[in-house]
Amino acid sequence: MNRFSVVAAACAAVLLASGLGTGAAFAEDGPGEAKTPPPPVEVDGKDPDLKLPEGATLAEPRVLDIKFVVEAGEEGEERREESNEDTMVALQSEVLFSKDSARLSSEARSRIVGVADEIEEQGARAVRVFGFTDDLGSSAHGDKLSKQRADAVYKVLAKELGPDVRFDVRGYGEDYPIADNSTEEGRKKNRRVEISFPKTRD
Repeated sequence: MNRFSVVAAACAAVLLASGLGTGAAFAEDGPGEAKTPPPPVEVDGKDPDLKLPEGATLAEPRVLDIKFVVEAGEEGEERREESNEDTMVALQSEVLFSKDSARLSSEARSRIVGVADEIEEQGARAVRVFGFTDDLGSSAHGDKLSKQRADAVYKVLAKELGPDVRFDVRGYGEDYPIADNSTEEGRKKNRRVEISFPKTRD
């Protein structure tokens, strides 16, 4: 046996003795501490605490309302929340209005018409339009501006969808932020108009 073979055999013996290379060690919590899987928890099927009280029944099964949130655009200009029951589209105010204004831009109108098409496709007959601002300025000013902006979006939707659709239009000002108001990135997300409607068709 040459010198290299002797050294290799010695290294292999050390590795086997330490448990490395055998699959016995999973990961280390710290130096010299091998993490092993915990033993399985034993469950006593006859334990009275695991049984329903006499006369009790299980609740009716139901489908959980799972919500998916997706942000689109380079800076999250549009935020969508999809669940089993409804859809919410939030458009940043910068996409819809000039600074401190409730006058819609031409681009904003086309985006709102796109949402109206989606509402019509779903056959929804109840739509919520809620306006929000960041926490800069007075609370009273935020309440007023958020309602004016919600009204502006509502007017476009109402024109597109006709009289058969009911609307709930509100301005919440700085209430219900979805991001941190201490940064401009967060404030931009909080300045928004949300359009929500139920899913009525598969």
